[in-house]
Amino acid sequence: MKFIVSSSYLLKQLSAINGVITTNPVVPILENFLFEISGGTLTVTASDLQTSMITELEVEAKEDGSIAIPAKILLETLRNLPEQPVTFSIDEGTYSIEISSDNGRYKLSGENATDFPKVPTVSDGYSVNISSDILSTAINNTIFATSNDELRPAMTGVYINLDETNTTFVATDSHRLIRYRRVDVAADQSHNMIIPRKALTLLKTTMPPENTNVAMEFNASNAFFDFNNIKMICRLIDERYPDYENVIPADNNNNMSINRAEFLSSLKRIAIYANKTTHQVRLKITGSELMISAEDLDFSNEANERLACEHDGEDIEIGFNARFLIEMLGNLESDSITLQLSAPNRAGIIVPSDKDENEDILLLVMPVMLNNYV
Repeated sequence: MKFIVSSSYLLKQLSAINGVITTNPVVPILENFLFEISGGTLTVTASDLQTSMITELEVEAKEDGSIAIPAKILLETLRNLPEQPVTFSIDEGTYSIEISSDNGRYKLSGENATDFPKVPTVSDGYSVNISSDILSTAINNTIFATSNDELRPAMTGVYINLDETNTTFVATDSHRLIRYRRVDVAADQSHNMIIPRKALTLLKTTMPPENTNVAMEFNASNAFFDFNNIKMICRLIDERYPDYENVIPADNNNNMSINRAEFLSSLKRIAIYANKTTHQVRLKITGSELMISAEDLDFSNEANERLACEHDGEDIEIGFNARFLIEMLGNLESDSITLQLSAPNRAGIIVPSDKDENEDILLLVMPVMLNNYV
């Protein structure tokens, strides 16, 4: 089997799907790319059993065939080659591969393509089209709040609920919860699924910067994404997602509006002086003034700042984990935000004051109990 391809074109396509390959896979052959040639089209597959990514590119080839090629050595070779046509000569009997370029020849050993696990197909599924811009924004707004707790697998992914009127993306790690809703993406009937964090991270990094259509299909066990000449299939998390709507407090009669950038900058400064275990900051809202403070008694560190705000409700003092607030505020683009509170022991809700008319975002953060309430 022999084919010729541009080195930079091949490198670009392989780099797009390389993120799925792990360093110590369950099955050693998964350290390879699966190359399959059929009718002048090269299909390359990378997989970790849970997630598979596939790309297609046109090559000069006179015969069909397949081989598994070690990913790491191939990528490093291509990265260090100048742009030029490279020729792959493969002996399908011994699985030896020879790459010829203007600079020289490189030999490496491949593996039998039939040992590569079969990629699942999504048949009898449901489909929906979504723009890459919307999908990217939804992933960016939720993925950071997923959990790392493998004992609660449902929380390690993003829950997606497709409805006839909207689509909702939810992520939570039990300390915070993000609900991102789009009214411009809808399905014929209601469906829901939990997509693993790794698959969404790969999707986010692979999607092109220019807006493109992403075709999404899914059934009970897998989700399938198709855009440009990249395909991704991932196994869904087969768990029941927590009833997140019940966690969101409804009667928040204490609202504070504040400039997001000023609030974020202040939190970053004050957090330096917070306890390194709890990262606790204290928010004291009195009239139209917000006092942010933190202290670390172990090192006698303390800091406080005052900010102007708009406040509707009674004076309140509440504690939060500064890292959570910083991460949540850093992911928003709104000029100002509203912090909705009800009591010092109830969750706080952050909503952006200005947003796209097609989106609705709610960020919930659990409080940290203060030693004393003044």
